[in-house]
Amino acid sequence: MDLTGRTALVTGASLGIGRATAMALARRGVRVRATGLEAEPLLELARLRGVAALAADLSDERELDELLGWAGPVDLLVNVAGFGRSEPLERIDRGETLEMLAVNLVAPIRLTAALAPGMVARGRGHIVNVASIAGSIGVAYEAVYSATKGGLIAFSESVRYELAGTGVGVTVVFPAAVETSFFARAGRPYTRRFPRLVDPARVAETLVVAVERNTPEVFVPRWTVVPVRLRGGLPGAFRRAAGHSMRE
Repeated sequence: MDLTGRTALVTGASLGIGRATAMALARRGVRVRATGLEAEPLLELARLRGVAALAADLSDERELDELLGWAGPVDLLVNVAGFGRSEPLERIDRGETLEMLAVNLVAPIRLTAALAPGMVARGRGHIVNVASIAGSIGVAYEAVYSATKGGLIAFSESVRYELAGTGVGVTVVFPAAVETSFFARAGRPYTRRFPRLVDPARVAETLVVAVERNTPEVFVPRWTVVPVRLRGGLPGAFRRAAGHSMRE
């Protein structure tokens, strides 16, 4: 997909991967419609050429509808917005569970359902869903977050089959640990020495190249595909290794 002159809607653009993606797209001559929760970073982002911004809470149905009206037809939808909680399952209350489901899974589904038909009618477009390796392998104390990302992965795969032959591609991005505010908001600072935190700009650049090449899935860093494939091919061995890692 040649991105020059196209229009993209990027969610989660206030910070982290979403912000880096909006900037990377703008550098390629894309008209970017950026949305996120925090208005001030969005205003700064909107100073870039070709970028317009609107603050919106994707867990609010009314604001989601307003966002769709504001964005209009787009050639590229990049669903980045998401958050998690790192707590034992019983400590995650109902409100947090519903909000995670709304932002991480329901919003991408609704945005895709609303915007994909226009892409199909024009015979071109691309949808990117930023998932996580947590959605493929599961992570202790991130059960709800992992479930939302697992659902997003399955949704993406299903939509890819539906859109085959229409000129509309689907990409899933699997980041590992990224240097953003995610861990602080999740309630558990990232203290592990491995894997090392990845710069969000690296994830954004990988994402954009995947759109240009119509790549179905990309892992950042690339070696993280190994535990995902191990989980799929040798689940018993993976669980033993994962359990040992958790005890350490």
